[in-house]
Amino acid sequence: MFYDEVKIYVKAGDGGNGVVAFRREKYVPLGGPSGGDGGRGGSVIVQADAGLRTLVDFRYRSHYRAERGQHGQGKNRHGRNAPDLVLKVPVGVVVKEASSGQVIADLVAHGQQVEVAAGGRGGRGNARFVTKNNKAPNFAEKGEPGEECWLILELKLLADVGLIGMPNAGKSTLLSRISAARPKIADYPFTTISPNLGVVGAGEENSFVVADIPGLIAGAHQGAGLGLKFLRHIERTRLLVHVLDLSLPLEEIINNWRIVMEELRHYNRELAQRPQIIAANKADLTGSEAKAAGIKKFFDRRYPVFIISAVTGAGIEALLHHLSSALAKLPPPTPLIAAEEEKVTVYAPEQLTVKREGSVFIVKSPEIERRVAMTYLD
Repeated sequence: MFYDEVKIYVKAGDGGNGVVAFRREKYVPLGGPSGGDGGRGGSVIVQADAGLRTLVDFRYRSHYRAERGQHGQGKNRHGRNAPDLVLKVPVGVVVKEASSGQVIADLVAHGQQVEVAAGGRGGRGNARFVTKNNKAPNFAEKGEPGEECWLILELKLLADVGLIGMPNAGKSTLLSRISAARPKIADYPFTTISPNLGVVGAGEENSFVVADIPGLIAGAHQGAGLGLKFLRHIERTRLLVHVLDLSLPLEEIINNWRIVMEELRHYNRELAQRPQIIAANKADLTGSEAKAAGIKKFFDRRYPVFIISAVTGAGIEALLHHLSSALAKLPPPTPLIAAEEEKVTVYAPEQLTVKREGSVFIVKSPEIERRVAMTYLD
């Protein structure tokens, strides 16, 4: 099963608690406070891994918690920092905040990572609170709570060329002809129910990746057929190959092209305007010559047209040569969000809200809530 979108909960580790302790050793008069600090809680990091293909691992487990930091100890011994929790995802995953839908990161390279929940700071032991007027403080801090949130992980495959068209047009057969990919092929619609990738070898430096997605039908944007959800996998492509079926009457072929284009517009208008090549497939069938001529006439000066047969290989070499040349002239795809620039710390006053309920004033502020959480109130 191909899983390309999941919702997960992540919780960073709380910081370890600081401790109240005093030196009580023989021959050490007035030893003073010796409580150590707690360790930092583990952060949650999402990292891209080229060895993964789907998000299936997150299908069976949706809650992830990093370890908390170790508590401080006496004799000024600080707690150990907790290790970070690293969640590995396929290259091409977009990390979004579930509540707002805001994009946190677009992981497009192997090893690229983003911190999605920061671990809490360790609480300070009483040795840190010694002052001129308080030589023996008998209080310490609790560890800071780690951040937590719900995330949406959305996989968008990285491919240079996207194969689009109606079901049973021969997209999977074409992919198997031009690459080593072996998708399921059969003589009925919707044989392909999940995206397939294939690498086309056109020399070491001219190789490119082709994505074959399930076919589109009229009303796909309303859920007909397999819907439009798989179109996200060609959002990153630089070039589209629209595969047409020469076994159909010419009028139906043209109408099918219009239907697919309309569904693309419903999903993403920019996708419908992307550079496109027409590949009229099944040229090996009897009577295809007249329909091929009609297709060339209809698309004259609009899109390049190639008459091919994915079964016999006719016209494939010319198509691949054109794809390689066209890709060389197109700019590389850009991530959804730009690479992070050097972070600059901006200090701004905390937002403070005061609300009166009867004879009680309720004060709300992230900083106040953090301080209360780190205070021993018992």
